[in-house]
Amino acid sequence: MDVKNAFSHGDLHDEVYMHPPSGVDAPLGYVCRLRRALYDLKQAPRAWFQRFASVIQGDGFSPRRTLLLLYVDDMLITGDDPEHKSQVKKQLSEQFQMSDLVPLSYFLGIEVLQFEKVQVYQRSCCSSGLSDHCTAATHMDLHCQSDGLPLEGPSRYRHVVGCLVYLAATRHDIAHVVHILSQPTSVHYGHLLRVLRYLRGTSSQYLFYPRDNPLHLHSYSDSTWASDPTDRRSIMGYCILLGSSPIAQKSKKQASISWSSTEAEL
Repeated sequence: MDVKNAFSHGDLHDEVYMHPPSGVDAPLGYVCRLRRALYDLKQAPRAWFQRFASVIQGDGFSPRRTLLLLYVDDMLITGDDPEHKSQVKKQLSEQFQMSDLVPLSYFLGIEVLQFEKVQVYQRSCCSSGLSDHCTAATHMDLHCQSDGLPLEGPSRYRHVVGCLVYLAATRHDIAHVVHILSQPTSVHYGHLLRVLRYLRGTSSQYLFYPRDNPLHLHSYSDSTWASDPTDRRSIMGYCILLGSSPIAQKSKKQASISWSSTEAEL
């Protein structure tokens, strides 16, 4: 289904004014007061969602959430309404032969311990397969260089970096260095070994989610200025926390360089 002119259905509760559009004959100096949201208006998405939510709640829908995650034949079901979760399980069992397993403890290499707190591990992904038993105190050299000759036969290198990309879902501390190591060079190979030794020594680290964690979002972001020596592009990173627990993070090189940011740096 598609809603026609969705944003125009949103009711504005704040006073918003706009210049008369072309074709409207209005006295000089007069402006128009908006009664409903328009496209390109910053308040439009919020106003449309509030209107839509009020309509479906008026029809008997409740603001409950049930999430299903399916991977081949394994499924996770979670939500904030135990009765609705049981109803979903019952409906699925009527269509498929299913077995209700124990509460979540292991899924796709991710370990979950649930007591008075929730701990999320990926210890199985930290096994590096190195022949030595050395460890590293830090995951990245302070003066890590990104230049170097292209690595010959990089298939093994790319496989290990791909595993680190998945591991970064619970080990946010390696997100930035994994981004740097995504381009295989002879210099990066040595840094990759350092990351593997660091993970070996810190395999017991985990994400921690206390049950009394306040439901307040905090976000932090930063970026470098023309830090890449080859194309002079910046690297941006952010981290979003729910209370004191991280729930999302990313480190990425900018796709393009804006003229305004270049002028500001100069």
